[in-house]
Parts: sequence; structure tokens; C-alpha cells
Amino acid sequence: MILFVFILFVRKEIKFMEQITIKDIVQVTGGTLLCGDENKIIREFSIDSRQGSEDSIFVPVIGERVDAHRFIESALKINGATFTAEHSASDEDKPWLRLQEEDGKGKPWIAVKDTVEAMQKVGTFYRNQLSLPVVAVTGSVGKTTTREMIATALSAGKRVFQTEGNQNSQIGVPLTLSHMTAEDEMAVLEIGMSERGQIETLTRMIRPDIAVVTVIGVSHIAQLKSQENICREKMDIVKGLPEDGMVFLNGDDPFLAAYRGKLEKKTFFYGLKEDCDYRAEEIRYEDGQTRFLFCSGALRLPVCLNTMGEHNVRNALAALAVAHQTGVNLEKAAEKLHTFCGQRQRIIAGERCSILDDTYNASPDSMKAAVNVLSSMKTEGRKIAALSDMLELGEEEKAYHYAVGKYIAEKEIDTVIAFGELSREILRGIKENQVVGTEEQGSSAGRITLVYVETREEMTQWLLSHVQPEDVVLLKASNGMRLSAVSKALQAAKKEV
Repeated sequence: MILFVFILFVRKEIKFMEQITIKDIVQVTGGTLLCGDENKIIREFSIDSRQGSEDSIFVPVIGERVDAHRFIESALKINGATFTAEHSASDEDKPWLRLQEEDGKGKPWIAVKDTVEAMQKVGTFYRNQLSLPVVAVTGSVGKTTTREMIATALSAGKRVFQTEGNQNSQIGVPLTLSHMTAEDEMAVLEIGMSERGQIETLTRMIRPDIAVVTVIGVSHIAQLKSQENICREKMDIVKGLPEDGMVFLNGDDPFLAAYRGKLEKKTFFYGLKEDCDYRAEEIRYEDGQTRFLFCSGALRLPVCLNTMGEHNVRNALAALAVAHQTGVNLEKAAEKLHTFCGQRQRIIAGERCSILDDTYNASPDSMKAAVNVLSSMKTEGRKIAALSDMLELGEEEKAYHYAVGKYIAEKEIDTVIAFGELSREILRGIKENQVVGTEEQGSSAGRITLVYVETREEMTQWLLSHVQPEDVVLLKASNGMRLSAVSKALQAAKKEV
């Protein structure tokens, strides 16, 4: 079942699909034109009945809770055409005729078997009209940051289009494709999944020349049952590559490293291990920056990032590796990466404390990566991790939370505060695996202070009552736990007088 989501589309001063007519769309989708001008040009999709233009075609999505076909008539007050999977020429009730009589315009209605599939076919058709090389990025963790870094590095020598926001789904990818133009020299597209077969569908749609896979984690393990299955699904990305396509894999990930020598496509591994084709050496953290040497063969290039953590080093390695293989000047690419700040993990200097806001989402791998960043930071105050549940981890969810806690127990963290039933396991993992604290803390106390609260509001109040300006607070959990509200409260709080 496809989830029904609204994507609020903000129109920009860019070109959209060009010279695609209703006739083209009917032919590509195998649909039936119920009414309207077949020569009308369509330039974009609309999946929100409240958004669009006379150049848009409305795509009514059938979701778990809402069937957007009921919004067709209101959508056509804004949009110039519509798909429909619930009407046919044989219908006794022909609402398109009634609307034509009312407004005298007769906007096109195209009957198709599946509206999302129809949108995907049009997206594929449009992609095939463009000759620009495409980089496709997937993975359980880090695909958005890696995509953004690749686009940044490539922009040193090329005009680059990239996925807008998080439009990486069965609906988001065709939306993204419709915004590419002939003026773009390369595109970097992010593809995600929630069910089996979706990576293959998307990669065959976008026909990438280069595939990048970041990490094989446990996101969607409830559906796919094992990391091995997740890996196989993610590696379906290679099915859309041409014969001369290239694959870039994280060589530090054991599931991806296992593909060494097994792929027919030209394959490069990036990471920290010595056997990686592109690797980082001499990693160090200074003043909120990460410095390392980008190495490949005899190549040694100093790189400075304004982001923290080994995971961002790997993301940058992927970006520079792609830039190297596509002929972009590496020194200029590294200079571009120095300007990259990212969107998912932000360091915010508040009056009450410094905030490491990583509240967008969470998995065991990204939780550990965020903890690593906090642990590596130099501060005169305390390092406080404010955590909550990681969702959709399946039957082993408690074990994954416990493992995160066990991992934290070995890090330079002063305090962990948590709420949520699953986060109790994080605290248990810390408690049962950390070393005994100092004499001042008491012989039975652990080195890390542990605090459990029942609600998000209690977490907010505890932090506001205990933090000092020199402290750094990491906020990390799945988006559904809404730790972003805690971040906003800390940012808004004024320094105590």
C-alpha cells in the first residue's frame, strides 16, 4: 500500500518539463483521454489539490487513509489536467462532461490503471529526453548528506541539479525528474525505499551512470527481516546502470565490502581501511572542523570540512571519489566541500547552551555517529546526550537500543537523559556496561550520569534547569519522537541572569 503524503511544492524560477503534451502522456502511460485538448503542454506534476498551475497535471494518490480522487474537481480549479484511476469512458456518470459544461474549458482527464505508476512512466519518459549523466545515491544512513556533498563537489566544475529536500520516494523521484533541464550538466539524485523492489523501480526510472551506496543499516528491517536482505535491495541500484557505469561503495561496511570483485561494473571502494581505493588518513578534529588527507594511490589532498564525525569523512570521500572519476578538479572540489555545512546535523550556539541538533531521524548507525561527534567535541562544559526512541526497528528493537547504550558507555559523555519506552534500553545498556565513576560520584555510580523522564516536556524542563552556557547538548531520536520541539525550546531560552 502506498502511503499518501502531501509535499508542499514551492515554485522556483526554474524550468520544468518542456514540450510534453497530453498526447505524449497518454501514449507513455497507455491511458485513455476522456476529454480535453491532446496538444496541451504539461510542465509539472501536482500531488496536492491545493497546489499547481494551468501547466500542471494533478496526480490523485490512493493512500491508506485518503483517496485523493475525491479532490479532483477542486484540483482542476487550479491545475490544467488530471489523472484518474477511478473513471473510464464507460462510466454512466461522467463528471468531466459536467465540469466542461460548467466552465466551458474541458480540461484533460486521463484514465490510467494506477496514478503513481503513470507519473513514474512520464518521469521516465522525460528522463530519457535528457542526456546528462546522473549519480544515484542510496543507503540506510547518510544518503542525503552524501548526495549533498557529491553535488557540492561536482559544482566545482559542472552545473549540477540535485534532489530537492527528501523527494526520494516512489512519488518524490518522478517529481524530482520533472525539474531537471537540458541546461544541467549533471544530476545527483537520492533514492529511498520502504518495500521490496522499490530501489530497482527507481533506478530503472532514472537510469543512473554512477551508483553510490553509503551504509547498510537496520532501517526497514521489520519489513525485510535481515540486513542481508536490506543489502540486496540497496544493491539493486546497479540494475539501472549502463555497461560503462560506475559503482562507489563504502568499503568500511562489511555488507558492501563483500561485493569486492563480484560486480561486473567498474567498482570503487571508499573508507578508512587501507584496501579502499579512496581513503582518509590523519583524521583530526579542531574547532568544530574535521581535517584529513584524501588518498588514492600517490594522491594526497588535504581536506577541511565544517562538519564533524567519521561518518562525514566517509561522505566526503564518496563525493571526492565521484568528482575524481568524472574529471572535476579535486582541489576545487575540496574547496567547495569546505563551504558545505549540511542540513541534518546542525551545531547551534544558544544562549543557555550549545545544541547539536540531529533530530531529523535516527537509526542505530546514525545514533552512534551522532554520539561520536558529541564525544569528539572539545568543550569546557559537559557533554549531554538527550535521546529518545528509534522507531520501526522490528522485533529486535530493544536489542538495538541496548546496543546503542553499550556503545555510549565507552564514549566521553557526561550525562544521558532519555524518554520513551525503548530508550529505557539505551540507559540499561549504559548502566550495565560503563565503568564505575569517580570517588566524588560515589562508588556505586557510573561515570555517565543517567536520567530518565516520562515525557518530552519533562526532558525540556530538566535541560532548561540543568544546562550551562559551556555545555553541549546532543538531541537525537526518530522524527516521530519530536525532539525538534526540545531543540526549539533550548534555542529560544535566554541566558539566566
